[in-house]
Amino acid sequence: MELDAVRTFVAVVETGQFQAAADDLGITQQAASKRVATLERELGVQLFTRIARGVRLTVDGQALLPHAREILRAAERATAAVTPGRRALRIDVVSRRIAPSTILYAFYQQHPDIELDVVTLTNFDAESALAEIGSGTVDATFRSLRGRSVPNGLRSARVIDDRHELLVGPRHPLANTKTVTLAELTDHPIWMPGMSDAEPIGYYEDLATAFGLTIDTIGPMFGIEALLAELADSTRLATFVGEGSRYLWPESYDLRRIPVVDPTPVYPLSVIWRADNPHPVLANFLDYLHIRYRTTSTADIWAPDWAR
Repeated sequence: MELDAVRTFVAVVETGQFQAAADDLGITQQAASKRVATLERELGVQLFTRIARGVRLTVDGQALLPHAREILRAAERATAAVTPGRRALRIDVVSRRIAPSTILYAFYQQHPDIELDVVTLTNFDAESALAEIGSGTVDATFRSLRGRSVPNGLRSARVIDDRHELLVGPRHPLANTKTVTLAELTDHPIWMPGMSDAEPIGYYEDLATAFGLTIDTIGPMFGIEALLAELADSTRLATFVGEGSRYLWPESYDLRRIPVVDPTPVYPLSVIWRADNPHPVLANFLDYLHIRYRTTSTADIWAPDWAR
């Protein structure tokens, strides 16, 4: 089984599109399609079906996926075994728009000479992400760890309290306020569409229960750009964004980011790493996270009981 074909298959699964997978791999869409077609011929099955916005796994594709990922992990371990300490530090920031990515970038600005590989395990649940840490293919990830402890051999530490801001359009009733309290939000539904990961879904359920909020996590997500456009035109839609997140929108949208106070809810994130990871840069990054957390932590926040 050709390793490049397996890698391309997994990339298509993670991106949902041949073109996006080809971009990530630095090849053409035609080359990506050819690799997958070769793999399908070799196995004698169809791995994907076409849908309106890309592709979807067939039953055979679903059966192959965990084995394909294990093949790639084995290849990574083999490579690392003969080049100890030389691989770039590989950090999963989950998404390049949110706080872990912003913080990792700040660390890199202080240490521009390090070799760094930024990955985004966007479609991985916590269990899958921790498996990547355990296998050594990724050096650290960020998760809330709601309702779970890390497996033996891994370590975790809470290092990010991402403070919530309310994002609304210019015609929303709260658009001209400088801050907004959680009590004031009980009359304004919060829209958080497209969630599938149990960790954030559970967190927002806890937040809604604690303060009597209406937080809607049901419904398809057509991308952050579509969400921002809908907020700009709406008189009632609002969403939560993290203070450490970074979004860009046209000036004409006139969206407002309003700090939530009294108290400020935070999305708690822990860094998870393997205890015996020898990478020479990882210890420095962990120290940076701990020091930053101590200097930015405040008492005016709310976090769920499980995060404390």
